[in-house]
Amino acid sequence: MRAPEEAYAVERFEQAAALLPHELRQGVQRLSTAEKARAEEFRLRAGRPPMVADPTGERTVPGCGQCPITAADLTGVLEVASQASTHTVLDRVKSGFVTVRGGYRVGLCGSAVMKDGEVCNVKQISSLAIRIAREVPGAGAEVLPQLWEAGTLQSTLLLSPPGGGKTTLLRDLIRRISDGVGGPPLRVGVVDERGELAAMYNGVPMTQVGIRTDVMDGCPKAAGLMMLLRGMNPQVLAADEITAPEDVEALEQAAGCGVALLCSAHGGTPDDLRRRPLYRRLLAGGVFRRAVLIELRGGRRNYRVVPLEEGLR
Repeated sequence: MRAPEEAYAVERFEQAAALLPHELRQGVQRLSTAEKARAEEFRLRAGRPPMVADPTGERTVPGCGQCPITAADLTGVLEVASQASTHTVLDRVKSGFVTVRGGYRVGLCGSAVMKDGEVCNVKQISSLAIRIAREVPGAGAEVLPQLWEAGTLQSTLLLSPPGGGKTTLLRDLIRRISDGVGGPPLRVGVVDERGELAAMYNGVPMTQVGIRTDVMDGCPKAAGLMMLLRGMNPQVLAADEITAPEDVEALEQAAGCGVALLCSAHGGTPDDLRRRPLYRRLLAGGVFRRAVLIELRGGRRNYRVVPLEEGLR
């Protein structure tokens, strides 16, 4: 990792570490600079030692092997993440995460509180996953040229298992397309349901998503896609992690309007998607023309672009 990139990665690490209890913050400071730069998540589980995760796996925070996480630790992190107003972010909490200023996401597990058959809150928190959000300018440099065909941006699906780097790549592709890097500049509409792509704060993106990008923050993807399509005249629509049938319906409508799509999904290969009814419908309809397979090799991420028709043979 080059010096400027390492310094940036360490800065983001320190910002995420500010969410941790005091003693645990002292523990993570024992990590080397290189370890901090590689870190991707803090994993906190009640009754177990705190862990730090990087592309090679999880390891115990230095000096904390005999320091199990307490319920008070977990509650304290969530209070800091929600600025001591958990009730004000109830919609995010019941979705399983809270997004913090700067784009850091705190995923949580616990006892679900149900109402009318739906999760309305989570109590008795049992574990937290603090994702260290960071931008990687240049992540899409080799990928984007392969997404153009005859002067037209092809609708593309980014594929990897959870934590594979889909959001990081998607963000950089959005920025490049919006700023006209490597092609004509295009208007991009982003549905940032989880607040990770643009990390909006008081209406201003905290990450670099391009000068021609319009963001619907904290909005369900299906509704957000339609609002952007009707109100902002986008040339490209982007969304992270397609997971629901209503998302698929909205994407089909957008594709029918001639808008290019950039989305992500959990999966290792296009064949993985073909085995799942939700995505099989998108593939059968030809909504996406390219797939970017994100593969981890030797602790580094590699990107492979394939035509979806070829990938399904």
